[in-house]
Amino acid sequence: MSEPAISIKHLLGLEGVSRQDIQTLLDTGFSFREVLDRPIKKVPTLTGINVVNLFFESSTRTRISFELAEKRLSADVTNFAASASSLNKGEGLKDTIQNIHAMRMDAVVMRHPAPGSTRQLSQFVDAVVINAGDGTHEHPTQGLLDMMSLQERFGHLKGLKIGIIGDIAHSRVALSNIFGLITMGAEIKVCGPGHLIPPYISDLGVSINCDVDEVLEWADAVNVLRIQRERMGEGIIPSVREYRNRFGITNERLSKHRKEIVILHPGPINRGVEIDSDVADGDQAVILDQVLNGVAVRMSVLFHLLGSRLSEGEA
Repeated sequence: MSEPAISIKHLLGLEGVSRQDIQTLLDTGFSFREVLDRPIKKVPTLTGINVVNLFFESSTRTRISFELAEKRLSADVTNFAASASSLNKGEGLKDTIQNIHAMRMDAVVMRHPAPGSTRQLSQFVDAVVINAGDGTHEHPTQGLLDMMSLQERFGHLKGLKIGIIGDIAHSRVALSNIFGLITMGAEIKVCGPGHLIPPYISDLGVSINCDVDEVLEWADAVNVLRIQRERMGEGIIPSVREYRNRFGITNERLSKHRKEIVILHPGPINRGVEIDSDVADGDQAVILDQVLNGVAVRMSVLFHLLGSRLSEGEA
């Protein structure tokens, strides 16, 4: 594996991350993908490195993916459950984090419901900070694995036409995809109910089209997002049936366009709402590829961000 060569100290989001840094992370992700295809999937790259996973929101895919990535690199891993911590006794986030850092952790992977929480964390600790999702702000490793999956399928990102369909307003995945893909030269259209598309979104260099069939006719690939009821409450859409009729990705809808459209979904999937099972499980979908690429690209992020600490340890 080549010497780490990215300019960022933390991964707090993809906004402002350079094209070169993104491509380096993707290229290294493909190298680690080869490692994951071997009979023995573990490498000693991060031996002696301590990583703590702080998840203040429920997570299955992201938490397990990070833990697998860390263990595949031979790091020492500590999982922190907010529900069983002193936070329930009134301890503040800053105190909790500083106490954990006093245990000499080299990296902190954090998911938190407050936007900007990982940036705040990076000011409290002398450790690498990786954002595993901060509220409705960003989810940068999801953005990277989505880009890796697209590059794997198409061979390139520049010039691709990508539709992002669904609940844009509450989606940290949408923002990370927008920042990352535009940096890499892709075109993006967002689509969904008008009240779930924030007015500032066009300022980010994307176009808006609320007709899903027009977006499908234009797109090379679409990233299908779920309606995030836990972030918005009830009553945000009139009914599941109406949402599916207007925005659901079905085989019937796809067959009208007479071309292959690659389908991505960050999960969890609400089958029969934003996407039907026969589409999610079909040949056009790269959803399971996204899962495997998630481990590989998170290995890449850990490798590059923690490389300097390894070099300091050797010195």
